[in-house]
Amino acid sequence: MLNISGEIMSGDKAIAKVKNGELTEYDAALVPLYLKRTKNVEGWLASRAIDTHRTNSRLLKRALRLHNADDAQTALAVNGATVTDRYWFRPDGSTARYEDIRFKENYFDTLALRGDPDGFSHKPSRTPELTNIGSYEKCWRLIDGGWWMYKSGNQNEYFSELFICTLGEKLGLNMAHYELDGGYIRTKDFTRGASVNFEPISALTDDNYDYEDCFDVISALSAELAEQYLKIIWLDTVCYNMDRHTENFGFLRDVKSGEILSMAPNFDNNIALISRGYPTDVTRKTDGIIRIFKEFLDAKPAARQMLRDIRLPKITEELLDDSLNAVPIEADAKFIKAFILNGRDIVDGIICSDDIAETEDAPSQDMSL
Repeated sequence: MLNISGEIMSGDKAIAKVKNGELTEYDAALVPLYLKRTKNVEGWLASRAIDTHRTNSRLLKRALRLHNADDAQTALAVNGATVTDRYWFRPDGSTARYEDIRFKENYFDTLALRGDPDGFSHKPSRTPELTNIGSYEKCWRLIDGGWWMYKSGNQNEYFSELFICTLGEKLGLNMAHYELDGGYIRTKDFTRGASVNFEPISALTDDNYDYEDCFDVISALSAELAEQYLKIIWLDTVCYNMDRHTENFGFLRDVKSGEILSMAPNFDNNIALISRGYPTDVTRKTDGIIRIFKEFLDAKPAARQMLRDIRLPKITEELLDDSLNAVPIEADAKFIKAFILNGRDIVDGIICSDDIAETEDAPSQDMSL
């Protein structure tokens, strides 16, 4: 166990005490959800550290003289602070305030994003890259006073992220906005400089992303949050998101009260749709994502009824055309339209009917659309 003593802070407010690595007392209303559930300080810090499997993370840690640091120690190099919440660790004896430790610059963005050799030569300084989690090479950039996440990928990944973002926005869903910039895709920090705290669902479920279990956990918090969650996985199902895991959806919490305000905007759709190539079954009749969604609704009638009551927005061919035209990357429009419309029809049938035969017999869109 990491042998540290001090305080877990939210901004300038002490919300928990740590003695020799153990949580000894805490404010139940304000403490991070993971700590409230587990009391595991080292685990919480480790969950905030950069993914060591990323090639550029190893370069970054070496440039910062942290190549032998484990995950918790890596996070502690910047007091466990992140861009997307106000939580941090203040060791015993320190008089630091939030203004002293919050990130105001980032000289290691190009090193983290693309392994830029010039970035390796900067003198060590505080950087949000040490707590920038995820498996893709990425970085934070401060532009006009706001943080933007830049992420690398291939053209199919960029298209999928941009298209699903655009479609979701046109449907009136709560989406994190994505755009292209300088050969990379970027999105603005949806916490607006940690004006709210983002906490991933992993704070409550660890690595368990099972629809049923997540729905139960979220429903126990509120019906409104459960509805927001269902909208996320509905769009995931229609748009074939294979990678909704426990770090890419979660909650926004009020900084002062700790109240959970809402689910975070829908983000991280770069492993969806055509990101790994064009699926072979455009009819979606053998679709694994749809099968998982149906099994979930069969097991959770309350979720099916909730989806019926929500009155989900309608995905139309015209809306798909508008979304396709808004994305400046070439893709097979006919395939994408047929694929999504077929998914829409099957998913609509699953939601509206308990009859398995009816949902399986839904007509398929022709590729000649």
